[in-house]
Amino acid sequence: MSKTGTDLAYTWKLPAVLSFAGVAIAVFLLVGQPEIDIAKAQTPAAEHSRVAVGSNYRAKLSADKAVMLLVDHQTGLLSLVQDYGPDEFKNNVIALAATGKLFKLPTILTTSAETGPNGPLMPELKQMFPDAPYIARPGQINAWDNEEFVKAVKATGRKQIIIAGVVTDVCVAFPVLSALDEGFEVFVVADASGTFNAAVRDAAITRMAHAGAVITNWFAVACELKRDWRSGDGPAPLAELLGNHIPAYKNLIVSHQAQTRK
Repeated sequence: MSKTGTDLAYTWKLPAVLSFAGVAIAVFLLVGQPEIDIAKAQTPAAEHSRVAVGSNYRAKLSADKAVMLLVDHQTGLLSLVQDYGPDEFKNNVIALAATGKLFKLPTILTTSAETGPNGPLMPELKQMFPDAPYIARPGQINAWDNEEFVKAVKATGRKQIIIAGVVTDVCVAFPVLSALDEGFEVFVVADASGTFNAAVRDAAITRMAHAGAVITNWFAVACELKRDWRSGDGPAPLAELLGNHIPAYKNLIVSHQAQTRK
């Protein structure tokens, strides 16, 4: 059967359309690629670092790589902490500090405008670390904006930061975001940081986690630094620390000791 003019036109148009589509795709790939490269080049360095530190979620704390930052645990600011009871919060802060001391972590203390209503640093922290770098910031809200503070952090040569402070959404969050931008692995100790209420705390933690920080608690930090009950001086020092700050754990130790004496 012979093909009509219409059939011939159709058989010609279909390959032509497909050919045109192929050329258009090729042009898009050739022309569009430089635009994509330009967009990547224009992306701020901070955004690239944020992507890079996404692997922080898989990072493991090491006593040989970590530095502890205790930020603005000041007597006046402690009154702002409402997401934890005062006794519980103070216990958590001291427990974290004792953890740093147990594992011999370089520890840096800092305060903000301590001669004003913020008040002085918790005396327990000063007593626990009498020789630690102590940076009394005259006005910087973000501790990372203080050159002396950043210099003290970098002088340790350590790239893992364990941080806690008051308040969570400002005095903790701001230096966390700054440290992440500079490539540090950051571990936020949530229960040794406090703020106005649970909703504010959760928003701050979400912000830091999305930026690449690891959210943890002081008990987890202590256990992660220990890694193995048989390491170092054995189980006794860590068990004592846990027993001093967790009543339930103290009960566990007493029960174990009673059984072993039989």
